[in-house]
Amino acid sequence: MNLQESLRAEARLAPRSGIVSVVDHARGRPGLIPLWVGEGDQPTPDFIREAATRSLAAGDTFYTWQAGIPDLRAALARYHERTFGRTFSAQEFIVVGGGMQAIQLALQAVAGAGDEVVYFTPAWPNFPAALGVAGGKPVPVGLDFSENGWSLDLERVEAAIGPRTRALFVNTPANPTGWTADRETLSALLDLARRHGLWIIADEIYTKFFYAGPRAPSFYDIAADDDRILFVNSFSKNWAMTGWRIGWIRAHPSLEGMFENLVQYSTSGVAEFMQRGAVAALDEGDAFIAAQVARAKDNRDRLCAALGETGRVRLAMPQGAFYLFFAVDGMEDTRRAAIEIVDRTGVGLAPGMAFGPGGEGFFRLCFNRRTDHLEEAAGRLSDWLSGKL
Repeated sequence: MNLQESLRAEARLAPRSGIVSVVDHARGRPGLIPLWVGEGDQPTPDFIREAATRSLAAGDTFYTWQAGIPDLRAALARYHERTFGRTFSAQEFIVVGGGMQAIQLALQAVAGAGDEVVYFTPAWPNFPAALGVAGGKPVPVGLDFSENGWSLDLERVEAAIGPRTRALFVNTPANPTGWTADRETLSALLDLARRHGLWIIADEIYTKFFYAGPRAPSFYDIAADDDRILFVNSFSKNWAMTGWRIGWIRAHPSLEGMFENLVQYSTSGVAEFMQRGAVAALDEGDAFIAAQVARAKDNRDRLCAALGETGRVRLAMPQGAFYLFFAVDGMEDTRRAAIEIVDRTGVGLAPGMAFGPGGEGFFRLCFNRRTDHLEEAAGRLSDWLSGKL
């Protein structure tokens, strides 16, 4: 009996992560510098862990508000007011089990089986995979690469919109490329969505990891109250909370009840003691974020300079996020090359083919790490590129 054949094709055929295959090959190897996944090397700060520990010790282990405890929703409103300079209400925020669940619930709200969502590639692979498992069709539009940076052709975006298109998925600053939409591009995308009656799912998780100002341009800067925009976000990156699996959706207050239902029918809410830690992150974490971003910018500059000196690397200095997406001349099979690189140098990279169309021939390197580790990794990679390893 073939059990798999009795399952939904969308589930059976969900793609295996191209990153995981390389990670599994070298996980735990002595001397490894793992730069393949999207997280820093710092544990969650003490002030966040201590807030969660106090709540856990107090017995906050029962069912709680589906949309999030009032204190956390109010803290999210305060954080957004500080960040974007406008007023928010607590009712606009729904607490969910991580950025991935935020995306899944947003997709459930706007797109069903057979519906299409346009997104920009190379891209974080979890989004198109999640849409595919749900029965939808991800429609890629490629970003253009040059030494001056990655760019988006808005005419190609409009050409990709068809009768079944329900939404645009916009990740900026972007994983893996670091592409960051300027205000003019965001305005053009919003105008496009308005004209075609589309939703925008705005993944702005790397807003604070922007290297030309205090934050990246945002749809919050230009949107009207009634625009069809769902913002998805997470505590993972800003506050070093990747393993906590807690995030949020920001939507018009009229959608509060609907999203509360979707949470009820999926996870039934996030543990209260975790939410107490998240309140501390929002209210006390600005200095931690600033220190992380300053370190990442310094690492970016050092890394780009070191790899650029080899003469074999093509790269564009990323405007935002904390990844370097670079190509090596003459190297096309980056999955095989990533295995060779980790075997020879002990540096773990993610193969670009894992990020969909346009990622072939590239590698992704996470530079949100200790500077001495980044310098060591850059040295090993430079030696490998020059044939010394």
